[in-house]
Amino acid sequence: MLEVNRIGFTELVGTEGAGGHSQGNKRVNIILVHGLRGHPYKTWASSKGAGDERAASSSSWRLRIKSHLKPTTSPAEDNSTQEGASSRQQEVFWPKDYLANDIREARVWIYGYNVDVIGGLFQANNKNSVSGHGRDLKARLEREISNEDPIIFVAHSLGGIIVKDALFRSEACRKRTKLVVFLGTPRRGSTLASWGEIASNLARLALQDTHKKIIETLEVNSEVLDNIHDQFLEIVHYHDIQIHSFQEAQGITGMKGLHEKVVDDFSSKIGLPGVLETPESIDANHMQMVKCKDRSDESYRAIAGVLKQFLKKRSTRSELSIRSATQIPQEGTLSARQETDTSCATTSYYSIPFPPNRWFVGRTKKLKELEEKLVTHDDCQKVALVGLGGIGKTQVALKLAYTVKKHRPEYSIFWVSTLSTESFEQAYRDVATRCSITLNPKDEDPKESVRRYLNSDLAGKWLLVVDNADDQDVLFGKADEHRGVKDYLPDSENGLTLFTTRHREIAVSLVGSEIVVLQEMDQKEAEAFLVKSLIQKELLDDEAGITALLNELTFLPLAIAQAAAYLNAMQISIQEYLSLLRSTEQETISLLSREFRDGTRYKSSEHSKNAVATTWLVSFNQIRRSDSVAADLLSFMSRIENKAIPRSIMPLTELNERTVHAIGTLRAYAFVTKRGAEESYDMHRLVHLTTKVWLDQQNALQKANETVAVHFAEIFPSDDYTNRTIWREYFPHAFRLLQNTKMLDIAARYDLCMAVGRCLLIDGRIGEAVDWLSECFLWRRGRYLEDHPDRLASQHALAIAYRADGQVKKAVNLLEQVVAIKEKVLKEDHPSRLASQHELAIAYRADGQVKKAVNLLEQVVAIMEKVLKEDHPSRLISERALLSSYAQQRSQQRFKGEDQTEIDAQ
Repeated sequence: MLEVNRIGFTELVGTEGAGGHSQGNKRVNIILVHGLRGHPYKTWASSKGAGDERAASSSSWRLRIKSHLKPTTSPAEDNSTQEGASSRQQEVFWPKDYLANDIREARVWIYGYNVDVIGGLFQANNKNSVSGHGRDLKARLEREISNEDPIIFVAHSLGGIIVKDALFRSEACRKRTKLVVFLGTPRRGSTLASWGEIASNLARLALQDTHKKIIETLEVNSEVLDNIHDQFLEIVHYHDIQIHSFQEAQGITGMKGLHEKVVDDFSSKIGLPGVLETPESIDANHMQMVKCKDRSDESYRAIAGVLKQFLKKRSTRSELSIRSATQIPQEGTLSARQETDTSCATTSYYSIPFPPNRWFVGRTKKLKELEEKLVTHDDCQKVALVGLGGIGKTQVALKLAYTVKKHRPEYSIFWVSTLSTESFEQAYRDVATRCSITLNPKDEDPKESVRRYLNSDLAGKWLLVVDNADDQDVLFGKADEHRGVKDYLPDSENGLTLFTTRHREIAVSLVGSEIVVLQEMDQKEAEAFLVKSLIQKELLDDEAGITALLNELTFLPLAIAQAAAYLNAMQISIQEYLSLLRSTEQETISLLSREFRDGTRYKSSEHSKNAVATTWLVSFNQIRRSDSVAADLLSFMSRIENKAIPRSIMPLTELNERTVHAIGTLRAYAFVTKRGAEESYDMHRLVHLTTKVWLDQQNALQKANETVAVHFAEIFPSDDYTNRTIWREYFPHAFRLLQNTKMLDIAARYDLCMAVGRCLLIDGRIGEAVDWLSECFLWRRGRYLEDHPDRLASQHALAIAYRADGQVKKAVNLLEQVVAIKEKVLKEDHPSRLASQHELAIAYRADGQVKKAVNLLEQVVAIMEKVLKEDHPSRLISERALLSSYAQQRSQQRFKGEDQTEIDAQ
């Protein structure tokens, strides 16, 4: 008699045969979780030998599903379900009857929970919610499954969402979980309505009722479901959990309101890269996909097959790891697992396009990290090496390839370049030739024959380096093409694959979380590389020059190699090279654009460049093709300062998500880095410089300057002192832009000069304010009539700056012109006219012309008393200025009187 707990865990013990694994030899836990209004027994059970239930009539199907879903006992009344002997003879409960017997090394568990009440299920902060059930699963799993063995979840429908929530809540569970098999689990909705529709379908099916009132009262908090899904994506990538998503191939028939699949194909798969998720259809509807009448049933064969395949793969690799642990590696060899089974040994083949790099130095930590991921550990077969163009990815991959060749002779090593489709095809032809692969003449594509060979046991063990995986069109195929390079890459448990790419997003698509990031060299590595690369060793005596040179080149390996090649060819000193590098932007760009030849690099071509500047141009063009907003942002950043670029300074797009994605694209290429927790970014200095070359080549530099100038003139803050934090943050970028656009003859540039000058004046940087305001006034004077408001405004602002700078007479002259013009064109109570008269009076007073100041201020105050309230700031300021002028006038008269008395006395 079988007892299955209605709530919590029940361990199922197989009954067939006496051999196999004892309880002490179990090494994995398989946990089955049912769905909405499901049952820990009835969800998985079905009639034995009852024929093909999937072809049964709609009426009989309705009766069966009602009996399966209807709760027979309240959990409060009884936490277990007794199934009598006669019942067991009539039904197949495949988790116990088949699975526990077929996978003897596994403990098979059934988990039950109460979801008979649908209300509140898809809401937040409800004890009956998905999250509530996730908390319960987490707590019971940690308490009741005390062994430390890995976990595999098999979850039907809503049970999959509960499993995801439990994984988020339990770190121990996350670390132990290796595989999740989803069966018709909804995991993503494209809109709020889609989540609601999926939930409604599940409710209709569970309740067997299409009554509109029931469905309308089903409140769906899509944010809760989306958060669970997003959190699960991070968990899968971080913990490398494998996903197998079974999708229902048939819809529900014979039920009003349900004519399609309960969970559509889009929602029933996560959409992860193939390395993490495998989607597959089962030829059944949502409920029947988890039932089977015997071992030959498609559903059971599919589910059990996935579990067996996964366990077999883990077993094979674990045995290899255990064997390697018993062997002591020779000193200087890889600390790697050693393959001892040579019964199937094959000849090793090598297809590496470059010789060993005798100038290679350093990178010890990164090489060790790659070795540990690919060779030492047994749970990683694909890794991506990610970094900026010119950072040395190809050279690190080359070093790893020759290290494996030397110390792991059982591995064949193949190298393919994905700079273009043609370079990949040529590399595969070379593999076919070296391995004597017989190409099937019936195959339309020989690349498929190479892929099949590498997937077969005949190929033995191999390491495949996929270099320069940067172009999405080449890798994944264009929209009008069916296949890309990725479709021809092998995926065998005997093989290891290392990708090198500049693009982090591509890396994630290819390998998930198995990424190694390569940065610039450190000081010691860079010095050692330069020492090895230089022919004239006497140059090394200039230690200060070498330090300065490496800093100028930002410790970038390709830039150092390029500089060494130039020094070797031209036979010049370090100081001479530095002088060229620092002289002008044109000189710097010319140096960085010089191609050089090196036996460990690809020949220069349309797709590959060996100069620092030109290698980045390839990436710039890729960005322009794939993400126009990112290309525009790259252009924008190149015209301003490359450090501390605030997010708020960047151009806005119609959708904020597009800007976020554009920043992500530039970060993915390592052209831009985020400044810690700040909302600001840095652009690599040499990338910043090289972008100008790119814009010049596109004849887009002038347009870029104009666009950025217009944008800056619009967003630069006013000289209100409360904006000082913002303008101080924007100053370096405004200065760089104004410096870059000296020849730009548009009003926006000089509007920016005006705004910058006024803020500098308030900030106390008087001399700089005079310079920028002078530039603005001179430009406007040459283009506008004397009474043009913008010309008068710049003249007025410059006069104030002159007075603050002590150039009082210049201030008086400018303001007299301004006031004279405004008195002609503006009414006497116009605020602008009054403001200029006030400033002229202040300038008169500073120049010692106090009487003129008093007369002018008396006029201004008299008018203000008529038009402004007595507490108006402008009126108060002018009144105080007048009182101060009166005091100064009396003081002057007193001094004059004393002087006259003294003269008379004499």
